Amino acid sequence: MGALAVDANGGPGGDGGNAVGLFGNGGPGGTGGVSGPSPSGGDGGKGGSGGDAGMFGFGGAGGDGGIGDDTGGHGGAGGIGGLVGDGGGGGAGGFGSNGDGGDGGDGGNGGVIGTGGAGGLGGVAGNAGGTGGGGGHGGRAARSATAVPAVTADGRFSRWPRR
Repeated sequence: MGALAVDANGGPGGDGGNAVGLFGNGGPGGTGGVSGPSPSGGDGGKGGSGGDAGMFGFGGAGGDGGIGDDTGGHGGAGGIGGLVGDGGGGGAGGFGSNGDGGDGGDGGNGGVIGTGGAGGLGGVAGNAGGTGGGGGHGGRAARSATAVPAVTADGRFSRWPRR
């Protein structure tokens, strides 16, 4: 988790670790730090990004944005899914006590066999005149460049690629 600030902005959350090897999921991102209190407090820290998966695995979830005395921290992005695996979801935006809510993080892209992660929810604005944070964009699934048989010189389709 990001550092707590006395009279400044909250520190950013740490990024999740990437998977090592063929199998493994990416680690989750840390939560952004809380800002200092009123009246001199700042913004919440940004959530850390989720780690990327191995060839077979899921991307890590993005960390949530920290609570801000002014503006909430933005959510971290979700990690990228493996060749077979889903992308991680984006972190939620932080609560803005006297200002705007933080934006939600974007979802990570999924693999060839997998779905993209959902975008994170926007943070809530504590101030009556504040604006809630925007939701993150959802990730998308990858497309395989080898999924369609090639056309031979005489106009026929070749065999499907071997798996």
